[in-house]
Amino acid sequence: MPPQPAFKRILIKISGEALMGSQSYGISQDMLSTVASEIAETAKLGVQVAVVVGGGNIWRGAQQEQGGMDRASADYVGMLATVMNAVSLQSAIERAGVVTRVQTAIPISQIAEPYIRRRAIRHLEKGRVVIFGAGTGNPFFTTDTAASLRAVEIGAEILLMAKNIDGVYDKDPKKHPDARRYATVSYAEALQRNLKVMDGTAFALCRDNEMRIVVFELATHGNIQRVVCGESIGTTIVRDNQETRFAQ
Repeated sequence: MPPQPAFKRILIKISGEALMGSQSYGISQDMLSTVASEIAETAKLGVQVAVVVGGGNIWRGAQQEQGGMDRASADYVGMLATVMNAVSLQSAIERAGVVTRVQTAIPISQIAEPYIRRRAIRHLEKGRVVIFGAGTGNPFFTTDTAASLRAVEIGAEILLMAKNIDGVYDKDPKKHPDARRYATVSYAEALQRNLKVMDGTAFALCRDNEMRIVVFELATHGNIQRVVCGESIGTTIVRDNQETRFAQ
């Protein structure tokens, strides 16, 4: 019997860095194929899948600002980097057998549709994976904020934050061997302890709209399906009246 999804509509946030694999820059074709096949397999379960992809594997606006570039210009270039990743991911997902659409917050009509909320929802209803590029279309906002915004706009039931770490810890596990991973943590505690699940604007948007968030490791094969089918992996961000628990 095939696995049974616990959610009908999801949004996955994939960082640009995740697409680098073991490289120091650009797109690893092996990692791209792995991520695309996981997304395609999830869509084939009947789950409506939307994706927001970052651009940090190609361009980081904050670093360019430190080098003297004005922040707005640096962020616009970063948006173009996310479109490059989105189109690359689209091609890989379609090679895996699932029809895909890219929508961008900045019009680039030759290669992608403009972001239109109702059209995006219609694509999802028809079983197409929708990839959102160019962030929110505004400088000074991260792709975390774009993911939170799009998840709320399309009525996603859960926001999956695919990272290169297996959840949220009470302190940096790279520096502290005794760091503990949360199984669940409330919005209030995450803010109080400055756990940096995502940037503050994105986190506030999710909290205000009671968007369920799961932070998990992308590199482990099958993790997207595990989350979608209700398995407890990574860290789940829960409402303030729910219990905070550490993983066993």
